[in-house]
Amino acid sequence: MSGSTPGRLSPHSSAPALGIDFGTSNSAVAALDAAGAARLLPLEGGLTTLPTAVFFNAEDKTVHFGRDAVASYLAGIDGRLMRSLKSLLGSSLIQEHTAVGWGEQRFQDVIARFLKELAERARAGLPDTTTRVVLGRPVHFVDDSPERDAQAQASLAQAALSAGFTEVAFELEPIAAAFDYERRLSKEALVLIVDVGGGTSDFSLVRLGPDRARRADRSADILATSGVHIGGTDWDRKLNVARVMPLLGFGHTGPQGRHVPNSIFYDLATWHLINFQYTQQVMSRVQALRPDYSDPQLHDRLVTVLRRRLGHRLASDVEQAKIACSMQGEMVNIALDEIEEGLTASLSPPEMAEVLDDQLAQVVACAQECARRAGTARDRIDAIYLTGGSSALTALQERLSAQLPGVPLVHGDLFGGVAAGLAYAARNCEFTKFA
Repeated sequence: MSGSTPGRLSPHSSAPALGIDFGTSNSAVAALDAAGAARLLPLEGGLTTLPTAVFFNAEDKTVHFGRDAVASYLAGIDGRLMRSLKSLLGSSLIQEHTAVGWGEQRFQDVIARFLKELAERARAGLPDTTTRVVLGRPVHFVDDSPERDAQAQASLAQAALSAGFTEVAFELEPIAAAFDYERRLSKEALVLIVDVGGGTSDFSLVRLGPDRARRADRSADILATSGVHIGGTDWDRKLNVARVMPLLGFGHTGPQGRHVPNSIFYDLATWHLINFQYTQQVMSRVQALRPDYSDPQLHDRLVTVLRRRLGHRLASDVEQAKIACSMQGEMVNIALDEIEEGLTASLSPPEMAEVLDDQLAQVVACAQECARRAGTARDRIDAIYLTGGSSALTALQERLSAQLPGVPLVHGDLFGGVAAGLAYAARNCEFTKFA
């Protein structure tokens, strides 16, 4: 890494370390207390999660993080909101510069800035300062590309160094979740860990238990891992395109019998691409689409969304509707009055299951692949442990239960389990030290 000289450390150092779960949608930090138990650290008020969001306030040139960042943007303050930063790791965008309201920054540096903020807030709740960190990583940052996957991990390590850490280690997120769950067990169990976050779905089949927890080397207990680059933000995007974007013209047939071009709608529903749709170039292109609309009202709505910069708000509203629909098991309305008075979209459990059918099938198939790689019969699995915010989706849980009948679903700490497990992993990780 540029400007750094790496060296190897003993994996048994007793120095304290932070466990950081840098998530696509939310992040968390944990550390071991004096008794050796992982403790989640407060990051925003008394809350132990921080939405992975950064807002560059163009009015007073300040930078905001987490819920404060989202609230600042939704309040109409002029500036740049950035979310789903983890999705950029392994992509060609990571080293590119982007406008932030009063200049430009590399996406790599924005991630470093967020990690530094996480660390500073976490250290405020600790008696001692530490520059050691165990970072969680998905089984695959990028599917089917080992080279880009390695680049993604290197970029995250570099961001940690830029944030002030001097010793860095990595652990797979589903393995970290397993280490956290293990503290609850009174006897040995074979557990399928299901970690579904904002950007990835990761699985591990692990032997866990009180006796095994005391072992220094756990490699033999990890029977298999698998992962696919599908998560909650992908589901939000599909639901947005299916249920909201048709009200702006997606799928609309124009006077010449042609559909309105799709790219603007897909980009407007993708968190890290939304801001790019507010440029004058895009607006000019959208204005030129008006002859392609048989219904000019649909075009007016699309223009309104772009002029008022409502894309992030729509994405947030769809996400909240997904959560409410899943939890309540009934239809939820999405109010779109800011676009047009009285305009609404709706989402019902059957509609959500239908829209997400192919992606849910891929996620469940990846879970089955994990068991296949381990050579383990389904009836030998003792529990399915759910962690990651998107694992709460009822439609996903129903599919997992259908494929693994009789295996109990165990609900973990959806947003803190991985961070806690990373803190436990620090005791046996091999850190890379940078001088």
